[in-house]
Amino acid sequence: MTGFRIFACVVLAAVTASAGCAAMSGAGGVASTGMTLDRIRATKTISMGYRASSVPFSYVGPDGKPTGYSVELCSRVADDLRRELQIPDLQIRWVPVAVETRTPALVNGAIDLECGSTTNTLSRQEQVDFSLTTFVTGGSLLALAGTDPEGEIRDIRIAVIPGTTTEQALKDVIAKLGPGGVELIAVKDHADGLAAVETKSADAYASDRAILIGLVLTTPNPTRFALMNRYFSYEPYGLMLRRGDPAFRLAVNRVLARLYRTGDIEPIYRRWFGQWGAPANLLVALFALEGLPE
Repeated sequence: MTGFRIFACVVLAAVTASAGCAAMSGAGGVASTGMTLDRIRATKTISMGYRASSVPFSYVGPDGKPTGYSVELCSRVADDLRRELQIPDLQIRWVPVAVETRTPALVNGAIDLECGSTTNTLSRQEQVDFSLTTFVTGGSLLALAGTDPEGEIRDIRIAVIPGTTTEQALKDVIAKLGPGGVELIAVKDHADGLAAVETKSADAYASDRAILIGLVLTTPNPTRFALMNRYFSYEPYGLMLRRGDPAFRLAVNRVLARLYRTGDIEPIYRRWFGQWGAPANLLVALFALEGLPE
């Protein structure tokens, strides 16, 4: 047993004496009713939204196809539905979404599941539902190498995507700091945020730290960049889905809980985050706590 799974067992044992780390099969299967499941049965298709540049969670790979950690989790959901719904030829229809289109795409039925890097917030739950938590990170800043990693958020230009939890958290921090000459520069997506730093049209780019690391690792020379040693938000990610469809939400959560409970999440983590080293204790604890029993 690896250290990853040993720690998970310790956490589980501390939380409940009856919970174990042995592999368990997904008893019960997918519920027989539900709007989304009915549509999947009728069309033999599930529509999944992906982001273009949320590396390493959801982005377009060298082959032009969606890839990443969240994309793989969603693909595991589709695999489970093929088996449980007995639709061996179930197809995934991948639909590109952006920050401003991901929620409307769910609400209007353009997608059934959003496979990106979306933070589960109470305000978003007014419009959509979320799966079990899939990752935990926090807002931070990316700048060019040579920038003081301990530097204050004052008298700088910070690029940020409008409408994100990062933008709101950053505004809250700036408000508490008082006058300091901080200028927020709106960018379209993560790629534009990175470009703003590279071209020096912004002094830093604000996003979730995991996203920033992924962006840097995709560049030809990662040493050109530096991460600020600060977090200014808590960002629990989840797969976003439509409200009012508990059968489909349960089907999604069954897959995630089984991955966490059996330790099958470990190779998935290594595939997308292995270059960062072992997962932080907080993330291991998350997987242990979210590995719900059947």
